[in-house]
Amino acid sequence: MKIIKFIGMSLVTSSLLFGATSVANKAKNAGLKAIPTDKAALTKLIDPNKTITPEKVELGKKLYFEPRLSKSGIISCNTCHNLGLGGVDGVPAAVGHNWTANPHHLNSPTVYNAVFFAAQFWDGRSPDLENQAQGPMQAAPEMAAPPALVVERINSIPAYVDEFKTAYGKDVKIDFKTITQTIGIYERTLVTPSRFDDYLNGKEEALSDAEKAGLSTFIDKGCTSCHTGIALGGTMQPFPAVGKFKYANIGDFKGDKNGMVKTPTLRNITETAPYFHNGTEWNLKEAVKIMGETQLGMKISDEDAAKIVTFFGALKGKKPEVTYPQLPESTLKTPKPDFK
Repeated sequence: MKIIKFIGMSLVTSSLLFGATSVANKAKNAGLKAIPTDKAALTKLIDPNKTITPEKVELGKKLYFEPRLSKSGIISCNTCHNLGLGGVDGVPAAVGHNWTANPHHLNSPTVYNAVFFAAQFWDGRSPDLENQAQGPMQAAPEMAAPPALVVERINSIPAYVDEFKTAYGKDVKIDFKTITQTIGIYERTLVTPSRFDDYLNGKEEALSDAEKAGLSTFIDKGCTSCHTGIALGGTMQPFPAVGKFKYANIGDFKGDKNGMVKTPTLRNITETAPYFHNGTEWNLKEAVKIMGETQLGMKISDEDAAKIVTFFGALKGKKPEVTYPQLPESTLKTPKPDFK
């Protein structure tokens, strides 16, 4: 009797282990990839051109939090991509210079894990983070700062000039490209490994049974056709694809010239409401159901949507520790704030 009981327990245990393993394999076969645990492998992914150094990262962090890069002197990159709020601002449409809401009613995407995106901006017009950093700084509804003003402000502050020389060498030209490039280098380090990565990397107990069931449902419904790769997103896809988007009348954004829209990452998705490019849905379960109708041509039940949202909880990653930097003081030569 004891032998039969032992065999029965062993079969149950083996079944559970096999089920856990097969869900992980199912995820990998669906194109989902883990953030590497090996530092060298991760560095190869986030820094293919070998631009990252401790000095550039520290300087880039200061510039990321630097409000004097805006015309008004009060808006920084962190204003819309708040590192304490999942890398977003938590409002439907980004608000910039003179409290101007984005004219296209575009939502601020998270900066966390953006290094894994194939393209930047909702219309994919920037190829990388360094190039992307140039856009918001110059945009009138955002930071509204002409490149010449940005360059003049930074060069008027001796401490910044010294830090650029330390990071790039004494002959560095502190121009707009170098300034924005340095911000992009810092953003490359904003990677958030999660329990989901632990699971794909072989730690079967990293996810609960409910999270594994949610992951399986996520795959079975076809969500990985767009939300795939390391970023679980970040590629350009048609939107809407097969059904009408119920909030299409909010804002005038229609994607790139081919109607393609950058798929948002699902990493840290529980922290980045409201959802969609126009920030129109606050309820994550409802967002899942809308995506089913719009992108997959199916109705996802409340039960299945709840399962998928349970899985999303496992995508909340460990954030890099960020200490707010002490920024160098302005001088009499530093251009004054301008609210016009």
